Amino acid sequence: KQWYQRRVAITAGILKVDQIFNAKPAIMRAFQIAKNSTKSNKDSGDEFIELREFKFFLLSLRQYFEYWVAFCRTDEDGDRRISVEEFKKSQSMIEVWVGPIADVEGEFRKIDTNGGGTILFDEFCTWAINKNLDLEDDDDDIAM
Repeated sequence: KQWYQRRVAITAGILKVDQIFNAKPAIMRAFQIAKNSTKSNKDSGDEFIELREFKFFLLSLRQYFEYWVAFCRTDEDGDRRISVEEFKKSQSMIEVWVGPIADVEGEFRKIDTNGGGTILFDEFCTWAINKNLDLEDDDDDIAM
């Protein structure tokens, strides 16, 4: 129980405990990237995380939780899609995380790689990674 409480305290700066259970897209991204990080030597194939991939999974999970929090802060109506209006409204907050954005609508179109008119979490993650997104209110030192 003490380990759990310590983890909750550490995670609280990034993600509230009740949000963890709603963060399936972040968990799935971390799982997918970790399970594909090395070729499996087991008969079970590459569909499972092996011990040698577990540390990478945990580091990825922490990073994707950060992207999930940023995504949710931008997705004001909670439909798991960011509209151009939500992106424009959140510009000043997003600029704290990634730096100045000169053309907001142009940046939105760049992120929306499938052309669906909204930004999905996968698209957001690709962009966040390229921009080195870093939330201003998380504690990066704790995760290391």
